[in-house]
Amino acid sequence: MAVNVSIPLPRNGLSIHNHSTKRSCLTTSPSTLRISCSGVGELDGSECKGRLLNFNGIKSVACGILAACAVTSAAFPVTAANQRLPPLSTDPNRCERAFVGNTIGQANGVYDKPLDLRLCDFTNEKSNLKGKTLSAALMSDAKFDGADMTEVVMSKAYAVGGSFKGVDFSNAVLDRVNFEKADLQGAVFKNTVLSGSTFDDAKLEGAVFEDTIIGYIDLQKLCRNKTIADDWRVELGCR
Repeated sequence: MAVNVSIPLPRNGLSIHNHSTKRSCLTTSPSTLRISCSGVGELDGSECKGRLLNFNGIKSVACGILAACAVTSAAFPVTAANQRLPPLSTDPNRCERAFVGNTIGQANGVYDKPLDLRLCDFTNEKSNLKGKTLSAALMSDAKFDGADMTEVVMSKAYAVGGSFKGVDFSNAVLDRVNFEKADLQGAVFKNTVLSGSTFDDAKLEGAVFEDTIIGYIDLQKLCRNKTIADDWRVELGCR
């Protein structure tokens, strides 16, 4: 992946030194500073090569931009609506991999191999998913109805259109999960962390929100979903 950022500069305001650095990848024309980075976010430590400005303010801004690009693009490749999902995995055991989980870089959703659970059927699974880490898992259009998913970690999972009817998410960490258009009727979010998760057009009739852990801004977004029962809206503090 390549990232390019252009910053207008005065023609005579900066001095350029011709030496390379491991962190910066800067080239310049008389009026524009162009920052380019190839392989940003890869786990093998790819280096950018180029020139370094001796102007600390611009250098800091440039490095900050590239760092932000690296985190956004590498950690969670399926956040933007205009991005395409990767092709469905051809691994014949891809659904069973959920029972092992993904423990690499769980906080950021970075993985060595995609955990592709799309179209898998885990209906009434009562033991094998409990406590598993499903970081950055692709779960769209999968069925988890009636499953025991207590204590699971689903950092940056993509669950758009998935079916989670009656799922027990008690004590789970559902951090930055995309539940858009998912069916969560009767799901239990008891003592569940819902930081950064989105529920746009999700079905939440009968869902239980007991002692749910959620930030103020995330709560306001959740409260926009009108399918949440009135008593739980009061419990959550929806206005």
